[in-house]
Amino acid sequence: MQISGINAEILIWARERAGYTIEEVAHKLKRDAGEIAQWESGNSAPTYTQLEKLAYKVYKRPLAIFFFPSPPDEPDLKQSFRTLPDFEIENLLPDTRYAVRQAKAMQLTLKELNDGVNPSEKKIFRDIELNINQNVSSAAAGVRDYLGVHLDDQKKWKGVREALNAWRDIVEDKGIFIFKRSFKQKDVSGLSILDEEFPVIYLNNSTTASRQIFTIFHELSHLLLKTNGVTKEDDRYISALKGYDKDVEVFCNSFAAEFLVPSVDLEDWLARGLSVDQLVNNLSDRYKVSREVILRRLLDKGIVNQGYYEKQVKQWLDEYQERKAKSSGGGNYYNTQVTYLGDRYLNLAFGRYYQGRCTIEQLADYLNVKVKSIPGLEQSMFGKEAAQ
Repeated sequence: MQISGINAEILIWARERAGYTIEEVAHKLKRDAGEIAQWESGNSAPTYTQLEKLAYKVYKRPLAIFFFPSPPDEPDLKQSFRTLPDFEIENLLPDTRYAVRQAKAMQLTLKELNDGVNPSEKKIFRDIELNINQNVSSAAAGVRDYLGVHLDDQKKWKGVREALNAWRDIVEDKGIFIFKRSFKQKDVSGLSILDEEFPVIYLNNSTTASRQIFTIFHELSHLLLKTNGVTKEDDRYISALKGYDKDVEVFCNSFAAEFLVPSVDLEDWLARGLSVDQLVNNLSDRYKVSREVILRRLLDKGIVNQGYYEKQVKQWLDEYQERKAKSSGGGNYYNTQVTYLGDRYLNLAFGRYYQGRCTIEQLADYLNVKVKSIPGLEQSMFGKEAAQ
């Protein structure tokens, strides 16, 4: 039985915001595209069961929204990510678009968990503001000094995975929460969303640990420039940008590379007469970064050209994707959720529950899991802490 009262305008709005065509929606619902078009024209309407699937499974929206008198006031992606050219915005997959909404929802949850006040003693997004006219080396050195990490500390980390965990903890300690998820759009490495109290960074956990490290600092520079950001593995889109938007992306790439591989230390290695391969292999291990970051620094220094850089990075990416495709999937669900949410956020959420300030149902909402999954997640969380 068709439901009355559905706003056809919101059906169109929700589909377009999700990044689907009518044909794609029809395929997901196993209906004819003409029927979906009839719903959107107001000449027909879905049944309650169809609307539930459309709302929760396809558009990932509350069911009630489809009965609103007009679409919610929600910034579109072009407004949110002005340093992405239009063609890149249009190519963002529904899952990536949903990740943006997920990040904004997490900011609201952080406000609720912390009674509206960021708990960090020092807040880098308030204490430091970058601008694209700054000397990149000076900017990176200033941020490194603020974070309190000497290059010698970075070199002592045992591997890239340890470095990633350390950098995540260090940045979160200064007020920026870092979450992870697996993006279906593999060329998206991560994104950042501004907020006066709770700016957040999301990392694509499907990328290498070294890539995630670079993404943290690319997105950190976006936040310190007071812009939202998206990090893509293939950054050739930057050439399509103009003016300030292009300058921002160039600055963020340069900042991340300079921060992780400071010129003052790099110059000493460049004077040793090593080959490109030797520099890439030795320095990626020294600084606990990807080979791509080192090659980017060599590109900045004029040691390799753009063509060589793009060809080599593509080869490494293809090799990684091939290895990943051959590796066994799966993994422990609870350990994955702990990795995605992070220790700091989990301690906040469970802490509120232990203090009797939320129900177990509310805790499940904070963690985006079912109530029955809470014990397993709790065990995984404390098991990890005991192992550290």
